[in-house]
Amino acid sequence: MLEIGKPFPNQRLGLNERGEEITLDQFAGRRLVLYFYPKDKTPGCTQEACSLRDNYETLLAQGYAVVGVSPDSAASHRKFQEKHQLPFPLIADSEHQLAEALGVWGEKKMCGRSYMGILRTTFVIGPDGTLERVLTPKQIKVKEHAQQILAQ
Repeated sequence: MLEIGKPFPNQRLGLNERGEEITLDQFAGRRLVLYFYPKDKTPGCTQEACSLRDNYETLLAQGYAVVGVSPDSAASHRKFQEKHQLPFPLIADSEHQLAEALGVWGEKKMCGRSYMGILRTTFVIGPDGTLERVLTPKQIKVKEHAQQILAQ
């Protein structure tokens, strides 16, 4: 179980939309917003990504970096980034290894059907690599997600 104030467990985060390795060390000295979302191009996920995009300069000015993660492919991520002009990397966690390791892959229900998927979650990792904050699925408001992060 992840604990606030403890080192974030995963140094290697995964490959981004261009196949480049993303590691926690790349964000040393900055806070990292590592947000997990279910699927590219869906209404809620698009609203969340656009909230972060629209407030990206403010996040940067406050010392944050942003990285999104979903089980979509790198190709899907590239199209999603281009369509919505997202200025931050998106990790293709197609095998959901990172999501499982962090406990954000779980059972979901829709229309009376159960299935496994990403539980929308955001981790804020401090400049020293410790976990500072976790926003859970029930806490996240997709249209106001950047403001929720900045409010802390």
